Order: sequence, then structure tokens, then C-alpha cells
Amino acid sequence: MILWFTIAQVGVAVAAGLLCLILGFAGRRPSDLSVGALGLVEVLLLTQIVVAIVAPLAGNPPTGSLLEFWVYLVSAALLPPAAVVWALLERSRWSTVIMGVAALAVAVMVWRMHAIWTVQVA
Repeated sequence: MILWFTIAQVGVAVAAGLLCLILGFAGRRPSDLSVGALGLVEVLLLTQIVVAIVAPLAGNPPTGSLLEFWVYLVSAALLPPAAVVWALLERSRWSTVIMGVAALAVAVMVWRMHAIWTVQVA
């Protein structure tokens, strides 16, 4: 993984999560703003999938468990669409909060993926 891209992903996911939490606790239902924020998180995750495929070919192989990394990545990529589907099916303020929690979970998972990719095997 690339450090600056990881930091960008975590920053965007945290910002999207906080935005959705604030909107949800303020009583706002899912809107283009909250759904779009999760859409941006998903686009970055799909880009991370491409990076994870190309990086080993470019000389940046993972030093941690490849299976664990991919399980995290696939799980993280499924969270935003699942949260958005939930939000669109149940249009309440709490579904906006759920989108925020999903975005914050993605931020943690991306940071963990970076740790798995760069762990030093002694």
C-alpha cells in the first residue's frame, strides 16, 4: 500500500463519517450529500483494490498476511454500498447515523490494511 493514499483514504472516510453522524444526530434523513460522501469513500476503496493488484507487480509486495489483507479490503468495500442501501430503504435519521458508523469503520479497516501490508517479518 502507498502511505499517502492510505492517509487520504482514512481522512476522507473520517470526514464522511463525521459528516453523516452530525447530519444524522441533527435529524437529517439521507440526502445527496451524505450518500455522496459514502460514494467517495467507495470510489477510493475501488481504487485501493486496483492499487493492491498492481503494487506487487511494481515491486511493493505485502510483508504481512495476504489473505487477511484481502478479507479486510473486500469487507471494507462492501460496507458503504450496504449502508447506502439500508439508508435508502429506511429513510430515517438513524440510517444517516448508520452511514456515518460504516464510514468510520472503513477508516479503521483501511488503517489496519496498511499495517498488515507493511508489517515487518523478523
